[in-house]
Amino acid sequence: MLTLKDVSFHYGKEGPEILRHIDLSFGRGEFVAVTGRNGSGKTTITRLLTGLEKPSSGAVLYGGQDVTAEDAAARSRFIGYVFQQPDRQMFMPTVREEVGFGPYQQGLRGAELRETVDEAMKQADVYRFADEYPRTLSRGDQQRIAIASALAMHTEYIVLDEPTSGQDGREKKRLSALMTKMKDAGITVILVTHDMDIVAGECTRAVVIADHSVAFDGPPEELFASGRPEAWGLACPASVRLGHALPGRPYCKDMAAFCEMYRKVRGMK
Repeated sequence: MLTLKDVSFHYGKEGPEILRHIDLSFGRGEFVAVTGRNGSGKTTITRLLTGLEKPSSGAVLYGGQDVTAEDAAARSRFIGYVFQQPDRQMFMPTVREEVGFGPYQQGLRGAELRETVDEAMKQADVYRFADEYPRTLSRGDQQRIAIASALAMHTEYIVLDEPTSGQDGREKKRLSALMTKMKDAGITVILVTHDMDIVAGECTRAVVIADHSVAFDGPPEELFASGRPEAWGLACPASVRLGHALPGRPYCKDMAAFCEMYRKVRGMK
């Protein structure tokens, strides 16, 4: 379990308050969306989890142990981070060396290192780029390389910051499938996003940050049934809106679910 316990955060001694008394826990194998308006503090939450920021008060716990003082390098043993611009975290000359950097620093060598890196690249579908310079590849490929780097570390948690922004439909589907695959393998995926289609269609849990606090924490179905997403600056997906227009207001997480429900409704008439 990874936990923020009564965490508050502001920049500097006199800086603006960003987060106030946040209590959040993330269990194994969850697919969690952290969402809210721009500037609400959602990215700050993930930076606190990974050690890129330290709370002004409160604690970060991992497995019940206080890791608040640990930096991002120390926390990389259990959590990985994929930046919104993933090329900014890449510095090795080939994809193979990029993915292998973390395991190498942990002491892996020889055949064990090669097998670990090869398996991670295959899982993330970037094996064909093994000898390429990562910063020349597309943003979608770079994201999967960053994910492979985390997988090579046998991470338990992975954070992705707005990974679908600027991506076309094909890239979004590939990334969604990979995130779901990681979740099914027991890795906790924490997704910072404004993409409500991903929240409704893929995530098992949604956390909304508003007014410096946790405004909502629960299943996406409850989020979109609450009638409050718009008040928090969130759009309701078309599939959900259309589903709510059908008799019984069924929850349709995506357009495929809506079409199936629509056919059932027409068949009842």
